[in-house]
Amino acid sequence: MVTDNAIKNHAAERRMFLLRTAIAGAAIMVLVGVLLFRVGFLQVLRHGYYETRSQDNRMRVQVMPPVRGLIYDRNGVVLADNLPAYRLEIVPEQVDDLDATLDRLSTIVEIRDADRQRFRDRVAKTPRFRGVPIRLNLSQREVARFEVNRGDFPGVEIRAGLTRHYPLGDVAAHLVGYVGGITLQDLRRVDEKRYRGSNHIGKSGVEYSYESRLHGEPGSRVVETNASGRALRELEMHRPVAGESLFLTIDARLQRAAYEALGDQDGAVVAMDPKTGGLLALVSKPSYNPDLFVDGISHKNYQQLIADPHKPLFNRALQGQYPPGSTVKPVMALAGLETDQIAADKQVWCPGFITLPGSNHRYRDWKRSGHGWVDMPEAIFRSSDVYFYKLGLKLGIDNIHRYGALFGLGSRTGIDLPRENSGIMPSRAWKNGTRNQPWFPGETLNTIIGQGFMTTTPLQLAQMTSRIAERGGGYKPHVLRSWRDPIDGQMHQSKPTPLRPITLNDPAHWDVVISGMQQVISNPRGTAHYYVGKNLDYSIAGKSGSAQVTKLAQNQAAPDLEDVEHQFRDHALFIAFAPIEDPEIAVAVLVEHGGGGSSVAGPVARKVIDAFRSQPPVLQASTGTGG
Repeated sequence: MVTDNAIKNHAAERRMFLLRTAIAGAAIMVLVGVLLFRVGFLQVLRHGYYETRSQDNRMRVQVMPPVRGLIYDRNGVVLADNLPAYRLEIVPEQVDDLDATLDRLSTIVEIRDADRQRFRDRVAKTPRFRGVPIRLNLSQREVARFEVNRGDFPGVEIRAGLTRHYPLGDVAAHLVGYVGGITLQDLRRVDEKRYRGSNHIGKSGVEYSYESRLHGEPGSRVVETNASGRALRELEMHRPVAGESLFLTIDARLQRAAYEALGDQDGAVVAMDPKTGGLLALVSKPSYNPDLFVDGISHKNYQQLIADPHKPLFNRALQGQYPPGSTVKPVMALAGLETDQIAADKQVWCPGFITLPGSNHRYRDWKRSGHGWVDMPEAIFRSSDVYFYKLGLKLGIDNIHRYGALFGLGSRTGIDLPRENSGIMPSRAWKNGTRNQPWFPGETLNTIIGQGFMTTTPLQLAQMTSRIAERGGGYKPHVLRSWRDPIDGQMHQSKPTPLRPITLNDPAHWDVVISGMQQVISNPRGTAHYYVGKNLDYSIAGKSGSAQVTKLAQNQAAPDLEDVEHQFRDHALFIAFAPIEDPEIAVAVLVEHGGGGSSVAGPVARKVIDAFRSQPPVLQASTGTGG
């Protein structure tokens, strides 16, 4: 019988065992070698890198945006304020899938397409370890809903901050402007380092013009965090520097009075201090609510503003270019006196029309029956077109252009507000350059009464009026009065910029023109006596104007205002300054399609001047409280 031991090959089994042991030992040695190499690589070669990452896990540098400076009126009334708000931020480094996170977040808080696009733009320009806002002003309900679901959103935080608010709303929207979310286009015009952590930037008005002053300088702090990125304690702090608080020349009470004086009419009002060039009021109507833009206006609301036929986003005071009508006649009268083309007391016959040699076309007066014999002051206060037609033929377009330009017509004033338009003060060179045509005598007649090619802005008319009030003096229009330094709290005054004086050959010519403007209101036959001149306890000089929108046929009588469709009615204009002896305010009013300048725009100017004269004395700018 053969036993089990007889058939076993102990030598072969021993060799197999030793082979397997050797292979296992070699494998272990290789694995240990790999492990030791990896440990050495991580601990020696990559020590610096992982030490930094470890510190990043424990310490975070957080950018602290500066507090935006406030905007006040001349009496310390707040025009642009900062209110507490909650913003929703995402730290891209702590989020695995941004798109999926945004989709889930949108079921809890409202996230619009514009919010997503702005977020993506900022993510591309921001280090991934810094929080980027997706929503800037959460409601209390949205804050509560997120807090309940906070655990489902690693890398998403709610942070307390400030948002912009405009207490006067639509009353001062075109003047103060508004801030909005920062876009890549915005970052191209500023120093990106200053805007780390900031969410808003000025988009229009004073907010845009003085962005560099209002914004301030960012700060930073180093905080210790836990594994989930939650701050535990503050290790280091570099405080931000707040923006400068601005005090404007604007009077908030007068701004509101001017806005309300326009009523339901579309138009603009500009009131100016002739002695400094500081604007007292700048109104464009209709207007809009600037708060809608601060944290991103909805598509629906924006489309409503764009589609509105009354164009509420259009700043008529700075951008509207309208024929000035008869409001330029005082300047044309000065041109006639200064060039010795006519004497102030020379009588000119006004039959109600004029014809040019070799033509039977009638250039009509606004009063079809004519004014009879009129001298210069009477031609101004009765607004005789024929008088100025005849004067225009003597002056010629070159003199008309020269004196119009001398008073700033057809040129930007250089005001410290954005997007001002220039208008047109036509000339031979202008027409040849823009239309490749010669100048015709009939165009001279249209130009001297503020029609034809001539267009101006309401701001230019206010500047022109101020220069007449100051008898050739005047200052560049501006809205900044002073500012407060955020570091030492000191107030600094803005220095008005004087304009080149308009020096006449005979200063008495100012008296002639201003006398005619005074009688526009004081003389019973003045065009604005009935509408503006009643119950006055101060002296006022003014001039009415109506700018034609459509032409009348040669033999067509002027229709009643009620018989003309609104869009075809004349624009109504009025300029004025008061008191004549020592002017304190100059006003220009435009009412789109208002009809008569005296009957429609004149009462608006009177309400504005009355409101100004009832104002309390201007307080020192230091009465405001800084932001």
